[in-house]
Amino acid sequence: MSNTFILDGHKVVPTDLDTWSRWFQRANRKVASDHIGDILISTVFLGLDHSYGSGPPLLFETMIFGGPHDQYQERYTTWEEAEAGHAKALEIVKEQKEVIE
Repeated sequence: MSNTFILDGHKVVPTDLDTWSRWFQRANRKVASDHIGDILISTVFLGLDHSYGSGPPLLFETMIFGGPHDQYQERYTTWEEAEAGHAKALEIVKEQKEVIE
């Protein structure tokens, strides 16, 4: 089983290392990116399986940079899960911002 993947639209496609490397250099891997004040919420396609053989491939990642949830991280298998995870991270930041204000 391949540990390298590319995107065909929003569909994940397993591939060999050479194809992945060429694709990765030019690909737009961003699923979503939002700023709330000085906090960045970013969700991207990683292209490498971060499950390390334990369960379904984890190919997308959401992270929060800045604020009380700095370095929050979740990983997902599909584009749709990544979009939902990004929305969840946005809510986490918005709720915390409301508590602080």
